[in-house]
Amino acid sequence: MKFKFLTILSATTLLIASAALTMHARQQSTAPKPQPAQSASAGAPPSAKIQQKIEAYLRNMYAWGPNFKLKFEPLKDTPVANLYEVTVEVSANGQGDTAVFYVTKDGHFLIRAELEDITTDPALKIRKQINTTGYPSKGPADAKVVLVEYADYECPSCRQLDGILRALLQTQPQVRLIYKDLPLIQIHPWAMTAATAGRCAYHQDPAAFWKFHDLLFDNQAIITPENAYQKMQDFATQSGLDANNLKVCMADPQTAEDVKKSMAEGELLHVNNTPTIFVNGRRLIGPDAPTLQQFIQYELSQNPIQH
Repeated sequence: MKFKFLTILSATTLLIASAALTMHARQQSTAPKPQPAQSASAGAPPSAKIQQKIEAYLRNMYAWGPNFKLKFEPLKDTPVANLYEVTVEVSANGQGDTAVFYVTKDGHFLIRAELEDITTDPALKIRKQINTTGYPSKGPADAKVVLVEYADYECPSCRQLDGILRALLQTQPQVRLIYKDLPLIQIHPWAMTAATAGRCAYHQDPAAFWKFHDLLFDNQAIITPENAYQKMQDFATQSGLDANNLKVCMADPQTAEDVKKSMAEGELLHVNNTPTIFVNGRRLIGPDAPTLQQFIQYELSQNPIQH
């Protein structure tokens, strides 16, 4: 699971902030506009002033001292009047995180949340962004519910979700699972080795891939950065695969590029934690069996969806 610096506001906080934003906008439209005050930063562009205010606020809120580095993307307009979108990246001690904020154009209110267009189907948009061709899968091709999992073989929470999924798929014949690699290489030293080996196992024998996949998660505790490469060969043999073929494939730069494509897709979808699983496009983070069942049962109760 990725280390998170930034905390998402609760729904209640968001509602309060939204109400305050609306009231503020009304006040601004009726109140006389004050003359701009002169200051040392008066000559700075408005966007730079807003970024300075956001940085000061976040550093004070989260107690981020000088060892925390903040990087801002340029402010962007949003479909909501009087509101900018700003992406903030924070890093310290070799770890980092990125979050999207919304700020009023006068720099008065800051909102940490997702901006949703409620006139569209967000799950449909996500489904269109996910490539399901050329990745390991199990379950019927015409399944009514498609689970797309982004996972890391070195992630303990991914191992927990894997156990949930194994049991679930045995009792849900209308569910299909697609596995995608998202190795968190900054914090998991052998995750990329396992991901490339998994891709090679899939290319060699899609059916044997799942045995190889299960062995990786089942033996997660005994794999180390030092023995990971040899363990991949051992698990390949136990899965009925050709270990020498696996070695050749792992050395091929194209294999790593295939893994990076999966990682890039996860980044496009703002997947910041592993495991993240999409249930017909609905995002679910972590090994949450009750919510996973809730999403699946909801989809099974609806009309068939084309993927």
